[in-house]
Amino acid sequence: MTSAKDSGPKPAQGTARDATDYPEVHPGRAAEGRRQVPTLVFLHGGNVGNWSWDPQVLAFGDFNILTLHLPAFGARFEETWEGLESAADDVAALIADEVSEGGVHLVGISLGGVIALHVAARHPELVDSVLITGAPVTGASATARAFHRMQLKLIGSEWYWRFQAGAYGMVDDERELFAEHGVKLKPENMRAIMNDLDPGGLPGNLEAYQGPVLALVGAKEPKIVQKSFAALHEKLPQAITRVVPGMHHQWNIENPILFNSVLRKWIADGGLHQILVDPQAVKPARGAKPAPAEAPADQSQAAEESMGAADEAGQKKTGRFTAKLDFKKKQPQQGDRREDPADNEK
Repeated sequence: MTSAKDSGPKPAQGTARDATDYPEVHPGRAAEGRRQVPTLVFLHGGNVGNWSWDPQVLAFGDFNILTLHLPAFGARFEETWEGLESAADDVAALIADEVSEGGVHLVGISLGGVIALHVAARHPELVDSVLITGAPVTGASATARAFHRMQLKLIGSEWYWRFQAGAYGMVDDERELFAEHGVKLKPENMRAIMNDLDPGGLPGNLEAYQGPVLALVGAKEPKIVQKSFAALHEKLPQAITRVVPGMHHQWNIENPILFNSVLRKWIADGGLHQILVDPQAVKPARGAKPAPAEAPADQSQAAEESMGAADEAGQKKTGRFTAKLDFKKKQPQQGDRREDPADNEK
């Protein structure tokens, strides 16, 4: 996989970073005896950029990886948001350009999860599997909508993003990157995204996609996300829905070892990590607060607690997910590939 979007030199470690320079294309290395390298496509949420997938890029060097700048975010923050269908077609165009054989594994969080469903609905031939997390596809309550729009007045303030970064557990360079990206987001684009997502983000022709789907929700996310599972099942009877114990919304950053292990188990054989819980066995979290500046709850709950789960998993908090902001491709971390003898198979 090669692309003009990724053909320029990568910034050297230790130099200043811009929130818009994280590469979109990360070529993988073929495992011994494998003719083709499969492709993972990561679609970020609505308060972060594609750099938020760095812990996954570092762990999946045996895959080709696309970490797209979605319209109105990252390197494309100057662009105008044109809607969910347009964003999905944009993703499909890059997949078609970069992937010569086979379909891709789509992975999306929040806004990225909703877009992943639109890609699967509009371009099912490009998709082998879908994993989404934190995607409230049935919309937001009137109270949440009012709260989101109130927060639009704050997104141009650096202190606001620094506060949110601290809630995520980001420190030093990570906090700088998050704040740098946040202040560039345009209120008119965020408002347009809310208008698309508030009524519900399920595409009308989702039944066109017949492949496997895993929909997840952090146990500490707002209950609206888990309530969305019923509507998703109506469109996709094959969808598997699970709760991730102890996790907040942005858990690919909160606990990257766990996220990577869940993802690898899913894309390797369609299996389910043993930690995942059937939603019928748990009650949605109560008292969750509305999220800031994006209709899906990209930062709800995250403003209440720092992310101790990653520390419990043995992660180093400082600089853990940007690797000191060295955006050069690295070898996968074998520790992220865990075998789970008690896995619950699909």
